[in-house]
Amino acid sequence: MTDLSTAPLGARLADYEQTRDWAIASLFRSFETFCEGTVIVDADTRVVWINARYADRFGFKDPADALGREVEEVIPSSLLREVVRTGKPMLLDLMPTRNGSLVVTRLPLRDEAGRIVGAIGFALYDEVRSLSPLIAKVGKLNDELAAARESLAQTRRAKYSFDSFVGSAPASEEVKRQAQRAATMDSPVLLLGETGTGKEVLAHAIHSASRRAHKPLVTLNMAAIPEALLEAELFGATAGAYTGAKSRVGKFLLADGGTLFLDEIGDLPLALQAKLLRVLQDKEFEALGSNQVVRSDVRIIAATSARLLQQVETGAFRADLFYRLNVLSINLPPLRERSSDIAALCETVFADLAATEGGAVRRIDASGIALLQGYDWPGNVRELRNVLERATMLSDHLQLGTAELLPLLRPGQVAPPAAGGSPSYGDAMAGFEKRLLQDALDACNGRVIDAAARLGIGRATFYKKMVLHGIVAYR
Repeated sequence: MTDLSTAPLGARLADYEQTRDWAIASLFRSFETFCEGTVIVDADTRVVWINARYADRFGFKDPADALGREVEEVIPSSLLREVVRTGKPMLLDLMPTRNGSLVVTRLPLRDEAGRIVGAIGFALYDEVRSLSPLIAKVGKLNDELAAARESLAQTRRAKYSFDSFVGSAPASEEVKRQAQRAATMDSPVLLLGETGTGKEVLAHAIHSASRRAHKPLVTLNMAAIPEALLEAELFGATAGAYTGAKSRVGKFLLADGGTLFLDEIGDLPLALQAKLLRVLQDKEFEALGSNQVVRSDVRIIAATSARLLQQVETGAFRADLFYRLNVLSINLPPLRERSSDIAALCETVFADLAATEGGAVRRIDASGIALLQGYDWPGNVRELRNVLERATMLSDHLQLGTAELLPLLRPGQVAPPAAGGSPSYGDAMAGFEKRLLQDALDACNGRVIDAAARLGIGRATFYKKMVLHGIVAYR
């Protein structure tokens, strides 16, 4: 071969092909000599050559025994098949093996026509030590990223399932049937109902039963965010987008791939309704202060206790957004329309209170259940839980009845009982007060002044109530 260092330029140009072949052969010999291993596969990713050191590392004492086998059968973690499939090199990668990780390089092999005819891999094992600080840093970052993802997954995971929506009344069963059907779809869902009827519970249940259950569930209450900050909460903002603004990720991006629950959607300002409509239609948006279009695949579940259709008629809510959200609407009945569920709801609440706060599980007797079933429940299930929690705090009895529950209900909200049924509100309240006065007298051995002080009322008031209820002082 011509001595290229002293040959004229023309001779060097004429000998280009020879020089390239020489360089390729020299490079291969260098890699084969200094690397831990070298392997070549054909277009079907079967091993056609492997050096002895590499073959021995994977249990082949004779390299010839590895020839003709699929590469993964020889090197379980090999990605040479991917290189052959895509034709793209992997210049630097870590490949795990039983004896530690290898730094590897993978290159496609092409014929003169440019077709992929195989691939070659070099294991740069001797370089691992020099790269160990970088590997350690990457490993630490991967651990931190995994921990952050796990933490995010925990905080954005659905808290409730369909079992959390307690009730077997016909209205309750119909709500669950519609919601379970909604979980199989990907269209927007609109939950309608009075406050406290369980719209958030149902939204969580729909997400947890959907194909997006392994993705985030992000919640935003429209009524809880000041109007000036709502756009940034929904779509994010760049630094300096408004006075004092820092770069932040919006709820739409946080919920990418999952579900975004927009509670009290009726409180969304008109100015933002058009932007929300665009996101629902195009699945893209721009952060506040940015011109960059961001795509986000989000399933919307909206809820409101407002009469949304009336807001559409008055112009307070955009008709086009309403119809885009109202693909599947579910009306949650108020508690007064499913009073047969109250006994089961009470059991669930008491069991939850005992689990979270300790103590025995309380019960409600038949008269107490009848009282609760006759109450109007303007606050629905949320109010029921509040009443039961207060009753648990104020009473030492394991079984609660009318006397413990009636003072906790709003006057005028109890329906009159059927003939021969539970006492009226007035009668029950009078009975409770009489029992309270009598218990105070008994505890104070009949001393009125002490009993009045025990109840925190004046002695004269105590005497008037004794006369009203026919209580006779015995001291």
